[in-house]
Amino acid sequence: MKNAIHPETYRLVAFKDMSNEEVFITRSCVGSKETIEIEGVTYPLVKIEISNTSHPFYTGKTKIVDTAGRVDMFYQRYKSRKK
Repeated sequence: MKNAIHPETYRLVAFKDMSNEEVFITRSCVGSKETIEIEGVTYPLVKIEISNTSHPFYTGKTKIVDTAGRVDMFYQRYKSRKK
């Protein structure tokens, strides 16, 4: 690895998925004002809305949120089109 190519703030950071409270630690340069202690070690904390532990693509739990029949309107509009 080349020397002096990473920023000075490149360090271990804890990311917390707020939808399921899952925490994972990885290296990052992202800034944070909050910290979290995991197994006696304090890490900067970054809260995220969705990660691979909660995203429907990775969990296999896909769902369609139908707001006012928009999905049905979409299917009706494009059902006559063929490839």
